[in-house]
Amino acid sequence: MKTKTTVLKGSNPKRSWVLIDLSGKTLGRVATEIAAILMGKDKPTFSYHRDDGDYVVAINSDAIVTTGKKMKQKIYYHHTGYAGHLKELSLKALMAKDSRRVIELAVRGMLPKNHLRSKRLTRLKIFAGAEHKYSEKIGK
Repeated sequence: MKTKTTVLKGSNPKRSWVLIDLSGKTLGRVATEIAAILMGKDKPTFSYHRDDGDYVVAINSDAIVTTGKKMKQKIYYHHTGYAGHLKELSLKALMAKDSRRVIELAVRGMLPKNHLRSKRLTRLKIFAGAEHKYSEKIGK
């Protein structure tokens, strides 16, 4: 028995806005949830080569939780391009500096490494507090 797979045509998907409150949630668990929404994996029309994901507004990034000793032991590396200029920053220091960057890096690592990743990340809006400017779009 042969089964048929239908593929949607067109490049203008209907996108919705999803609000996620990060307070009290674990970093990795919520990053996978956000990545799935950005890719559109929660929709029945999902296909790997199409970008059908929704917009995600993540609030309260300051209140994210990690398990174990990750706050001290997890290290983020950045190389400036000059010899001997490998910079490292712990998760605790990066949370104090900019907690939005922690969420962005976690979601970025969970998206597929292809040309759609940067387009999907532009639909991720992260805010440190509870106030955001997309409240009129989320209600629709």
